[in-house]
Amino acid sequence: MSRKIKDYIIIGFKGMAMGAADVVPGVSGGTIAFISGIYEELLGSISNVNLKLFKTLKKEGLKAAWKQVNGNFLLSLFLGIFISVVTLAKAIKYLLENEPILLWSFFFGLVLASIIYVAKQITKWNFVSVLLLLLSSFLAYYVTTLNPLVNENSSLLFLFLAGAIAICAMILPGISGAFILVLLGAYKTILTAVDDRDLKTIATVGLGAIVGLLSFSKILKWLFSNYKNYTLAALTGFIIGSLNKIWPWKETLTWRTNSHGVKVPFNQVSVSPFSFEGDPQIPFAVLLALIGFLLILLMEKLAVKKQ
Repeated sequence: MSRKIKDYIIIGFKGMAMGAADVVPGVSGGTIAFISGIYEELLGSISNVNLKLFKTLKKEGLKAAWKQVNGNFLLSLFLGIFISVVTLAKAIKYLLENEPILLWSFFFGLVLASIIYVAKQITKWNFVSVLLLLLSSFLAYYVTTLNPLVNENSSLLFLFLAGAIAICAMILPGISGAFILVLLGAYKTILTAVDDRDLKTIATVGLGAIVGLLSFSKILKWLFSNYKNYTLAALTGFIIGSLNKIWPWKETLTWRTNSHGVKVPFNQVSVSPFSFEGDPQIPFAVLLALIGFLLILLMEKLAVKKQ
């Protein structure tokens, strides 16, 4: 497709939104990709990185290979993700520590609206679609209730597998890659490696992420091509089940000490805002949830208008 510089700038902003979501353990960048209308193009572009690409590179040159892999699109998107992670990570970390209810409320409204958006893409409902919706909802909910591993594993094979699994979750709407790393007990190890510039560990996780991304994107692309309605039903279920993780009001059952010696929540359960210990900030929470909800509706209106 023919795109102008303005289009790639917009794609970059979508990448920034994906990066901001992926920083939060509980929100999926895949959800942002889906509701911003680039999900299937992202899957298709990533799955084009295969042996045929190297044959094209050898026979027709770099320009043809770049076009085959949709290079301008991927470059704009991943540049946006990188910029977001580098620039917004500290801000989001601050909000998670100091204003968690308000941050989670915004994301809750955003994800809630995305359920409606994804479900509307399903053109035909039947027994199998409903069954997949229910099963994926229960599976995603169950994942959000799991307790993180206490012991950190720093073996290179484990970190390779953790990177592969987490990246699959990151491109799957509803499942947070960062949360999967927390569950596996690899989140602290990887963050420490980034802080310490441990290139060996970073490269191992990165290689696992590349292998997982290339493999899983092909599977998802095939599912969209052959069983789109069923795939959308399952994705809708994953997003529904993930709502438990981003519910704004939590009761902390156990705490842990992070790498900086600060006590942070370890195991939490969702509670009613009316039984929440502390200031539930209900008016502001509802307002931010509404803003997040309306933001998705606005994006949908703009996408329809563009079409």
